[in-house]
Amino acid sequence: MPLPSLSQSSATLCFVLILLVPLAGAGLALVNSGLGRSRSAAHMMMASLCVIGVTAVVYVAIGFSWQGVAGRPAHTLMIAGRPWNCIGAERFFLRGFPLDLSAESLIVLLQIFSLGLAAVIPLSAGSDRWRLGAACASSALLAAFIYPLFAHWVWGGGWLAQLGVNCGLGRGFVDGGGASTVQAVGGLSALSITWILGSRQGKFSTEGIPAAIPGHNAVLALMGCLIAWVGWLALNSAGALLFAGAGPSSVVLIALNTTLSAIGSGLTAAVVTRVRFGRPDASLTVNGWMGGLVASSAAAAFLKPAAAILVGMVAGFLVLSSIDLLEAGLAIDDPGGAVSVHAVAGIWGLLAVSLLSNAGSSGQWLAQVAGISTLLGFVLPLTYALNWLLNRLYPQRVNEEGERQGMDLYELGAGAYPEFVVHSDEFTQR
Repeated sequence: MPLPSLSQSSATLCFVLILLVPLAGAGLALVNSGLGRSRSAAHMMMASLCVIGVTAVVYVAIGFSWQGVAGRPAHTLMIAGRPWNCIGAERFFLRGFPLDLSAESLIVLLQIFSLGLAAVIPLSAGSDRWRLGAACASSALLAAFIYPLFAHWVWGGGWLAQLGVNCGLGRGFVDGGGASTVQAVGGLSALSITWILGSRQGKFSTEGIPAAIPGHNAVLALMGCLIAWVGWLALNSAGALLFAGAGPSSVVLIALNTTLSAIGSGLTAAVVTRVRFGRPDASLTVNGWMGGLVASSAAAAFLKPAAAILVGMVAGFLVLSSIDLLEAGLAIDDPGGAVSVHAVAGIWGLLAVSLLSNAGSSGQWLAQVAGISTLLGFVLPLTYALNWLLNRLYPQRVNEEGERQGMDLYELGAGAYPEFVVHSDEFTQR
């Protein structure tokens, strides 16, 4: 899809929305911190700040060169007489790139913030054991290669976006707010990190039975949901204006659908946990709320309000089911539920574009499946391979002593709550 021609008022509205997008990353960082242990709370917030900074610098220096913008220089391949756009061909460090209120410049700013959000997602999966330096190095790989390549295919005029023109598959792969580029890529990165790091000490017994390690601060996590909500309203709205062909008048519908999806998913999680455990579970309700936000991202501009509620309700069930499957069935230790919230709910949101929205026409579902297959068949193996190589050169997991002390003391030299004793005897119970 070619870039929209924004009027001065539309460009100003988009710019203001983009300035609110960092609230999504701030809210997610609070959620990750609240759902983790108290002795790693400051480390989680510090790591969030660092990876956002690293990804911004690397993306401006290198990453955007591979992503580019639709309609600008790119490398193409001719296959069966049709041009397929493969990778961007911009100059490093944004040299010669317009930095004004044009659609191109707004895309660059939005991508810097969106990439920061994607980099914060895996921190939850590596909670309590992922070294700060390794997290920054992994985020640099994400910003330099993984995110820009896939984002080019989706938002930069790449081959997934061309499926409509070249193959007649609806509008091509549709993702207005980043359910694939931001959320699923971040969630699959989280899955790679959990595989490489392994589980936390004491999480699984010798028989493989998972032990409950509850988050230390439900208030932080719930507050993070409210802050992230504001950021997601802006992310979905700005993304739809720049990538989905939506007009300024669609912002109200997008905000409503984003909200309804989050509410539907959050309430579903609260009700299901109430039925299962006799009382609603705050941490799982947080996961449900965030999953609803994630699921809304792809199709918020195209859904009817009733469909947005349904998208959220399905996301709530999927997130809870996935958390149970990954932990109890596959022995994957994902402390904040990042894989379930961002990868699983994100993929569901991509399917909802063809199943429940008015986006595209005949063949739209095939375009969406092609994008999902690319995520699972290319992005996940690439992410795992790059992080596996990084782990060989620079071990990503902290040693056992560091995990016992807690990441705050071991890597930062001070705890988040110095007035309180935050250690427990879990490492002696084996």
